[in-house]
Amino acid sequence: MLNVFVPRPQGLLLQEGAAPPALAPDALWLDLLDPTPEEERFVESSLGVDVPSREEMTEIETSNRLYEDNGALYMTATVAAQLDTDRPVSIAVTFILTGERLVTNRHLDTRPFQNFIAYAARHPAVHQGPLSVLAGLIEAFTERIADILERVGANLDAVSDGVFTRGAATASRDLRSIIERIGFNGELNSKARESLVSLGRLLMFVQQSGKVQMDGEQRDRFRSISRDVTALSDHASFLGAKASFLLEATLGLVNVEQNNIIKIFSVAAVLFLPPTLIASIYGMNFKLLPQLPGEYGNFLFSIALMIGSMGVTYALFKRKGWL
Repeated sequence: MLNVFVPRPQGLLLQEGAAPPALAPDALWLDLLDPTPEEERFVESSLGVDVPSREEMTEIETSNRLYEDNGALYMTATVAAQLDTDRPVSIAVTFILTGERLVTNRHLDTRPFQNFIAYAARHPAVHQGPLSVLAGLIEAFTERIADILERVGANLDAVSDGVFTRGAATASRDLRSIIERIGFNGELNSKARESLVSLGRLLMFVQQSGKVQMDGEQRDRFRSISRDVTALSDHASFLGAKASFLLEATLGLVNVEQNNIIKIFSVAAVLFLPPTLIASIYGMNFKLLPQLPGEYGNFLFSIALMIGSMGVTYALFKRKGWL
């Protein structure tokens, strides 16, 4: 689908009937959303640019993601999507900046694009030029990632309270659920940080390019966005370290709980070892055994001896601090 946005007094609006070959002369932003080959060819022929294919967008080499060609800047960033679902993903978004227009190519609709389109329709300052649209889109992604990092931080704080609560019995905690929560938030944070690193490289490329003419206000805006991206990237690194620490601590609790279970079985085995020995001796077919004569003497004596041996073993373990 090809969406063409044109500047209007009230803001940046979607051009009605923008299907090829109708393209308004004042079109400022062309947004390709999972485009067809015909739509890609129309944009290429209309603007003289080369829209990268889906396979080319997924290449990780910097030279294939950030480059200049025929007076246009080609910038592909990896951004996180579907962040409110159980399966967040990373997608590639390409920005093509020409002298008068901005072209975006993506294959999945994301919340930052939706938020920016709604915002641009009500704010005339957005259509000052393609650089303003590019900056607005990157700001929308940055704000979205900031919200996600706040959510990850709150979730990790809640996990930390559950793991390190004093006096809470380990058995009462659902350690498997805690590990799953840590893993999910760690993955979410990882995708957010990947997006921030990619956006940071894109911002540096735009500011250092000699093909982009920025005035003082635009340059200050891009610098401000770069500082925000750097600060969020540092915060994402902190959250990643925190998630790793919580995961190690939870796995340590799992080992402690397993050791406690093994200790219980070990103590039980040792407690019943003396009675088993006594029962084995009194089960032998010998006539000369203590307290053997009598109708009940042998039975009561052996039972008392077993209980006494267990008591001595328990007292010894208690004194040593093993229980």
